[in-house]
Amino acid sequence: MPITIAVDAMGTDGAPRPEVEGAILAAREYDVRVLLVGREDVLRPELKHHHAASSLPIEIVPASEVITMDEKAAQAVRSKRDSSMRVGCRLVRDGKAAGFVSAGNTGAAMATAKVVLGSLPGVDRPALAQVFPTSTGGASIMLDVGANVDTKPQNLQQFAIMGDMYFRAIFCDSSQRQPRVGLLSIGEEESKGNELTRETFKLLKQLPLNFIGNVEGRDVYSGSVEVIVCDGFVGNVALKVSEGMVRAVRAILKQSLQASFMRKTGAMLARGAFKDFKKRLDYTEYGGAPLIGVKGVVIVCHGSSNANAIKNAIRVAAEFVRAGVNQKIAEQIHAAGLEFSNGVAKAAN
Repeated sequence: MPITIAVDAMGTDGAPRPEVEGAILAAREYDVRVLLVGREDVLRPELKHHHAASSLPIEIVPASEVITMDEKAAQAVRSKRDSSMRVGCRLVRDGKAAGFVSAGNTGAAMATAKVVLGSLPGVDRPALAQVFPTSTGGASIMLDVGANVDTKPQNLQQFAIMGDMYFRAIFCDSSQRQPRVGLLSIGEEESKGNELTRETFKLLKQLPLNFIGNVEGRDVYSGSVEVIVCDGFVGNVALKVSEGMVRAVRAILKQSLQASFMRKTGAMLARGAFKDFKKRLDYTEYGGAPLIGVKGVVIVCHGSSNANAIKNAIRVAAEFVRAGVNQKIAEQIHAAGLEFSNGVAKAAN
C-alpha cells in the first residue's frame, strides 16, 4: 500500500512549480501518494500543465495562508492557523499522511511541528540532520544544521543520542558496529573549543555511545566518524560552505576539462565517472533534512530546492516512515536505560 506524504506546495522560492513537478516525479518512481498542501487557485492550474498528473496518486489539500521566509516563526505559527505548514502537520497528526515535506521557513517549520505534533519523550529541541557523502563511500550525518541557533550542552547531548539512533535505523544493520559519534570543534583535544563544546564533551562521555571525542571540519567527509554533533549556527554554516564548495569544484573541473582538445576527449571517455561524481555531491539527491525529535516525520528542504530535491525529500520521508525511525529512537532511549533530569540524559543505575 502506498505511503501518503504531504508536501507544503507553497514553500520553495519558485513555488508551486518545483513542488508540483517533484510530486509528479515521486509518484511515478516511488510507491507514494502525495498530498499537495496550499492555495487551490494556484495549485490547480499548475497541475493542469502536466497532463500525466491526472493518472497519478496526487491530490490537493487546500490551505489559504502561506508563511513567508521573512516572517518571524513564532508569530507566524500563532497567527496563520490555516498555513500550508500547519495544515500539512495536522495531516500527519491526524493520521491522514505519514510524513510532511516543506521547503519553507525553517524556523516556522520547526515551531509548527513542535506545536502541532509535539516532541518525543525527553527531547527539549528537535534537530535537523543532514547526510554528507564520505570519501570511503559511506555517509555521515550532522545535526543540528539549522533548527537551533542558540543551544545548551544538554541540547547537544540529546542531538547525539538522536543522531546515533537515527544513523543506526537508516544506515546500519545488526552486524555493524555502533556508529562513531564526534563533537564538532576547533581541535581534537578535550580542552579545545568554546564553553558550549567543553561542557558538552563532559556530558557525552557519560553516555553509552561510541563517543570518539572532538572532530574537526575536515572530518565531515573523511569517513572517520558517522555522527557529527554541533549547534545549528555552526552546522548551518558548515552545510552552506559545503554546498558552495561543491558548486565551485564542479565549475573549476568543467573549466579545466574544456581547456584543450585532449582534455575534452578525456572528459568524454570519463563521462560516466564524472556523472557519478556530480550525483554523489549534488545536495538535491539527498532531498532534505529530517527534523529529528518530533512525534511525526517532517523533512525540511532548502528554499531554493528544485523538482529533483522535492522528489528526493518525498523519498526520504517515505524511507523514514518505513524504517520506523521515531519509534526506534524512543525504544532505544528506553532500552539504553537513559533517564532525563532537567533535560540532561544519564545512564540509569
